[in-house]
Amino acid sequence: MRNIVKETAKKLGMTQKELAEYIGVHEDTMSKWSRGKIDVPKWAIKMFQLLKIEKKFNTIKQIFSDNEELK
Repeated sequence: MRNIVKETAKKLGMTQKELAEYIGVHEDTMSKWSRGKIDVPKWAIKMFQLLKIEKKFNTIKQIFSDNEELK
């Protein structure tokens, strides 16, 4: 089974502690989610998905911005 906490933190270039602070949960909660001690709530899973989409969007936006500067 994949670990959505570790996967999300890695894709965002954050530590799990930074990710916890970013979404407003205690780092102990994030650790328990990561270790499977407690289930990751549905709202957090959705938040992780949105954060990964936002990262992709910002990357694409930067590429277009860089291309415009080259013209």
